[in-house]
Amino acid sequence: MNTTDKKSSELIRGLGPWAAAAIVVGTMIGTGIFIKPASMAQAAGTVGLVTLAWIIGGVLSLLGALAVAELGAAIPEAGGTYAYMTRAFGPVWGFVFGWTYSIIGAPTSIATIAAGLLQFAAFLFPVIVTPLHVFHFHSLFTGAPSSFRFTWAQPLAVVAIALITTINYFGVKLGGRVQVVLTIIKIAAVVAIIFIGFFFGKGTIANFHSTGPSLAHVGIVAGLLTAVASALWAYDGWINLTFVGSEIKNPERNIPLSLIVGVFVVGGIFIAMSTACFYVLPFSQAAASLHIASDAVARAMGAGSATWLTIAMIICALGTLNSSILTNARVDYAMARDGLFFRVVRGVHPGFCTPANALVFQGILASALALTGTFDDLSYLYVFLVWIFYAAQTAGLIVLRYKEPNLPRPYKTWGYPVLPIIFILGALALTANSLMERRGRSLMGIVVMLIGLIFYARWRKRAVTERAR
Repeated sequence: MNTTDKKSSELIRGLGPWAAAAIVVGTMIGTGIFIKPASMAQAAGTVGLVTLAWIIGGVLSLLGALAVAELGAAIPEAGGTYAYMTRAFGPVWGFVFGWTYSIIGAPTSIATIAAGLLQFAAFLFPVIVTPLHVFHFHSLFTGAPSSFRFTWAQPLAVVAIALITTINYFGVKLGGRVQVVLTIIKIAAVVAIIFIGFFFGKGTIANFHSTGPSLAHVGIVAGLLTAVASALWAYDGWINLTFVGSEIKNPERNIPLSLIVGVFVVGGIFIAMSTACFYVLPFSQAAASLHIASDAVARAMGAGSATWLTIAMIICALGTLNSSILTNARVDYAMARDGLFFRVVRGVHPGFCTPANALVFQGILASALALTGTFDDLSYLYVFLVWIFYAAQTAGLIVLRYKEPNLPRPYKTWGYPVLPIIFILGALALTANSLMERRGRSLMGIVVMLIGLIFYARWRKRAVTERAR
C-alpha cells in the first residue's frame, strides 16, 4: 500500500480544542435538560430531592470524566471505551461493550435525542404527537397489557437522523464546525431561560412546595435513584469525546481539559435552569408538564417568547444529535477495523476520511429504534446499558495502573483510587435500580449482550485467520 492509499484509509486529526469542547458541552446540553426536570419531579416528589438528584448526577459524571480523561489522554484511539476495555481486560470484554453499544446503546441514544427534538416541535405543532394508530399488546417479559402510540413524531425523527448523518458523512471537520455553531446557540438558549425565569418570571419560592402524593409508598431512596437516572441521561455525553480520540488534535491536553471543564460548566447550568423552571411554575404543574422549559417561558414572557425559545431548543437538540452521531459511529468503525464486527461497516471513505459505512449502519439502527419507542422509555434503556460499562471502564483504569505502570499518562486521575471506586459503586447502584424499575427494557439489553458472544466466537476466528495470511 502506498502512502496516499494509507492516508486515505485512516481517520484524520481534524478536531481542535474548540470542537472538542463543543462536543462535550454540546452533547450534554441537549434534550434532557429541557424535558427531564418534569419526570424528575414526578419521581422525587420535592424540589429539594430534584436538586439533590442533579448534584449526585453531576458528581458521578465528574468522577467518570476524571477517570476517562486519564484513559483518553493515554490511549487516544477511535472507539474510546472499546479500546480501553480491550487493553485492560482483553478483546472479549472490549467486544461485549462495542457490540452492545453499537447494536443498541448508540442507536438508542440517537433515537432518544431525535424523539426529544420532536417533543420540542410538538409544543409548536401539537399535531405531531396526535396518535395515527394505537397498538395494543402484552409485555413479552411481564405479560402486562400495554399499548404503543404511533404518531408523526416517529417518522419525523427518522428524517432528522438521516439529515445529521448525511452532514457527518461528508467530513469530520464539517461536523465539528456545525457542532461549534450549534453549541453556541444552545448555551445562549439555556442562559436565556435561566435569566427569564429568575428575573422576568414573576416566580415565587412558594412554587417549590410540593402538593403531590407522598413518597412513602415507593420510598424516598427509590424515588431519588429514579430521578438520578433521569439526571444522568441529561448529563450523558462526556464519554463521547473519547470515541473520536484518534481525530483530536493534541489529545494529551485537549481530552482532559475539555472533559473536566465541560462537566463543571454543564453541571452549574443544569441546576440553575431546573431551579428557574420550578421557581416560575408551581411544582405540581411542572411535574405534569410535557414541555417544562417552554411552559416556564410562556408563563413568564408569553406565548411569543416561548415559541422563539422552543425553536432555539430544537436547534439545541440538533446540536446534540450531531455530536452523538459524529462520535458514536467511531465505535462501530473501530470494531470493524479489528475484524470484530460486520464487514460492511469497515473502512474509511477515501474522499471524506469519515467512517461512512459505520455512519450509515448506525443511522439505520437508530431510525428503527426511533420508530418503536418514546423519549422516557428509550432514555432509561440507554442509562441502564451504558452505566454498566462506565463502571467496568473505570475498573479498567485501576487494572491498567497495575498492568501497564509504564504507560505514558499525560494526565492522571485526581483522588486515585478513592474517587474511581466511589464512581464504580455509584454506577452499580444506578444500574441495579434501573433493572428493578424498568425490568423489561433492561432484560432486553442483557439479551443483546449475550447474543453478541455468539458473533464474537465467529468473528474472532475470522480475524485470526485474516491476520495469519
